[in-house]
Amino acid sequence: MDVLLIVKGAVIGFAVAAPAGPIAFLCIHRTLGEGRLSGIATGLGAALADTVLGAVALFGVGLVADVLAADQAYLRLVGGLIVCGLGIIILFRPARMGKTADDHLTLIGSLVSGFALTLVNPITLIAFVALFSGAGLGDLVVHRADGLTLVLGVLGGTTAWWMLLAVGTALFRGSFTDKGLLWVTRISGFAITGFGVAGVISGLRRLLDGV
Repeated sequence: MDVLLIVKGAVIGFAVAAPAGPIAFLCIHRTLGEGRLSGIATGLGAALADTVLGAVALFGVGLVADVLAADQAYLRLVGGLIVCGLGIIILFRPARMGKTADDHLTLIGSLVSGFALTLVNPITLIAFVALFSGAGLGDLVVHRADGLTLVLGVLGGTTAWWMLLAVGTALFRGSFTDKGLLWVTRISGFAITGFGVAGVISGLRRLLDGV
């Protein structure tokens, strides 16, 4: 196993996951409101989706380019609407410090929602294609073993970021009151809704440009 490829994949995975986005705000919100495990589950879902998108970008670069060229407007529009809905739900949800969420259904729900919301974001796919191409790694598609090694590195890098965010946020949970959580909830709701609106506007613009 090529350790250098794992390192490259980890760096790319971390770089794609780290920028602030709707899932980051969701992870912070859930960690503060429901506890560390809920934030970690959300982050793991996002990490799995990042890895899937990284694999798609690496092994299907030609196909990905065609899909993005043809359907990116619809992906942005649908993804933006879903994120908008999530932001609005958070905005109107009561903000109270609850007991730590540790039941299996809640944690599975956090993981699935983190996975699904990350998967519908075309920006992540675009970022992977750009970084793989920029790093000269696109030819790994013909070397399956090396490609899988790189994807394994991506999984490690993106997981590291989401665990760092969830565990780091959890360190401050004990110092938050209901009022403090209310502010975080409102900020998260507005930020997530804002990302969704931006996605919808971007999708509509691309649709209109194509008319």
